[in-house]
Amino acid sequence: MPELPEVEVIRRGLQNHLPGRKILNITAGIKKLRLPMPRKNLKKYILGARVKSVDRRAKFLLIAMDNGADLIVHLGMTGRLGIFPAGAPKSKHDHLRLQLDNNMQLRFSDIRRFGSIQVLPPGTDYSTTMLANLGPEPLGCSFTSAYLQERAAGKSRPLKNFLMDSRIVAGIGNIYACEILFHAGVNPGKKISSLTAKEWTKVVDSSRHILQKAIESGGTTISDFVNESGRSGYFQLELQTYGKQGRPCNCCSTPIIKKTMAGRSTFFCPKCQK
Repeated sequence: MPELPEVEVIRRGLQNHLPGRKILNITAGIKKLRLPMPRKNLKKYILGARVKSVDRRAKFLLIAMDNGADLIVHLGMTGRLGIFPAGAPKSKHDHLRLQLDNNMQLRFSDIRRFGSIQVLPPGTDYSTTMLANLGPEPLGCSFTSAYLQERAAGKSRPLKNFLMDSRIVAGIGNIYACEILFHAGVNPGKKISSLTAKEWTKVVDSSRHILQKAIESGGTTISDFVNESGRSGYFQLELQTYGKQGRPCNCCSTPIIKKTMAGRSTFFCPKCQK
């Protein structure tokens, strides 16, 4: 599924296209997504409004309108959000099409329908949405080694599970958790209460490094991620552990191990990640 870097790549692309554009028409599908399609609020708050900005919180895209309303999009596992000419062929998996005032359309498609569309009326508090209770952004100034060490104190959770908890840090998914911990040289199964301050610093620094590098590379194409213009990312060419079970580690030639942690496939080098 698209993770933080992929969503950020889409956000940056949409920010180049959407601000100032007026929504002239809305076509919403009838199939249920993760949440029911908010047809009434789309018509009431989005139709006729102009896009003010495109932001991101964790893996959510936040499209702010000039009337104070927000359109919140979560891509789920297979969701795509892109800009298309109005006459471009439509997909049977399109669930929402917004006609813009420049003869272009913003389209949301999702084959597996685990994504979601929400409309927040003007003045709505985010605490009533799925954005509530999210931890700090891993690229933000609040994400520090001291913060992680404080949240981990006295707890015995495995490090990778802790790092993927959106209440602790927003937006780090399975692929990047594996790559971050390899770069930091820390075993994903290590109990968080046993990490030193130095190791937490490595985790924070590696999180910033890997996520920034992935964003600059346009994201990772695992399954069917594409950006707002339909182009695939290429960070997958730089993956060190994810999906590499049995292959030699690029640093020490030890075979990469795959194990299941909290129901997710976890990849690591047993020699480099102590």
